Amino acid sequence: METKIFSEGQIDDAVKLLAAGELVAFPTETVYGLGAIATNEKSVKGVYAAKGRPSDNPLIVTVSDAEMMARYAKEVPERAKKLIKHFWPGPLTLLLFVKPDSLPSAVTGGLDTVAFRCPDDKLTHDLIAKLGYPIVGPSANTSTKPSPTTAQHVYHDLKGKIAGIIDGGETRVGLESTIIDLSVKTPIVLRPGEITPEELSAVLGEKVLINTGKVSDQDVPKAPGMKYRHYAPAAPVMVVDDAKDFAQINFDKTTGVMALDAELAKISAPEENKFSLGQDLTDADHNLFSGLRYFDDKKDIKQIFVQGFSGSEETLAYMNRLNKAAAGHHYQVN
Repeated sequence: METKIFSEGQIDDAVKLLAAGELVAFPTETVYGLGAIATNEKSVKGVYAAKGRPSDNPLIVTVSDAEMMARYAKEVPERAKKLIKHFWPGPLTLLLFVKPDSLPSAVTGGLDTVAFRCPDDKLTHDLIAKLGYPIVGPSANTSTKPSPTTAQHVYHDLKGKIAGIIDGGETRVGLESTIIDLSVKTPIVLRPGEITPEELSAVLGEKVLINTGKVSDQDVPKAPGMKYRHYAPAAPVMVVDDAKDFAQINFDKTTGVMALDAELAKISAPEENKFSLGQDLTDADHNLFSGLRYFDDKKDIKQIFVQGFSGSEETLAYMNRLNKAAAGHHYQVN
């Protein structure tokens, strides 16, 4: 299969492919998503096949606006309306009860809930609005690999497996959206993102919990990113919690390092084995997946050390992704 790259002026061509049941990757402000009409079960199953994604991992439904979401949500509670008014379009995904038989089980994982997202990207908004149907939107990468933040990342992973990619340039945020579960008594963040629990709590006027549990092998996760290994390059990743510990590590030509500029300047390692996370945490959020992909393409790299952060809700999203990429492995000083 030929994978076509579409520019902003070729949205209609991408719409035709989706309408015909094909798969098209699309940009958002977070990462690139892999689109198929959410009501087309055959196309949705094609998304799982293209990504190599486990079939019990439910998909996010990407909509152009709240009106489209209301066609598939069993109800839109007042909590959801408050968050939509404040954060949509934007990097926030809402888990709600789904209207029975409105979406195939390949989307919901057989659950009575589904996650809805309205991204802050004009190309994708126009795509869905012209299509007239919501699309599923998991990250457009090979399952378990770092999420894509450029069209080139998507092409690297899915060339020949999908019909098209809409090139919207590099994404702004670089980490996937916050997912909040509104199907429970007390709202709970299932996946941290740019929008923090504190910000959500301020808008809702009530406490918002943070999920810290793990999904068992027998259970279907309520949202993406809760059960399976994610974001991992081929070489093992190690989190360095205290930047001072970089001085204890023996860097050589087989070792990669990802850190803020201030720390990289102190590290004696081959320049091609250094990857800058930028100046601050916001930059690090934006650059994390690009760095993991950078080293995934360097076959001589056998170990990657990555700077960790702690101490505030703002670090939750970064550390959530990094800990999964590292399978929970943290550097211990001897």
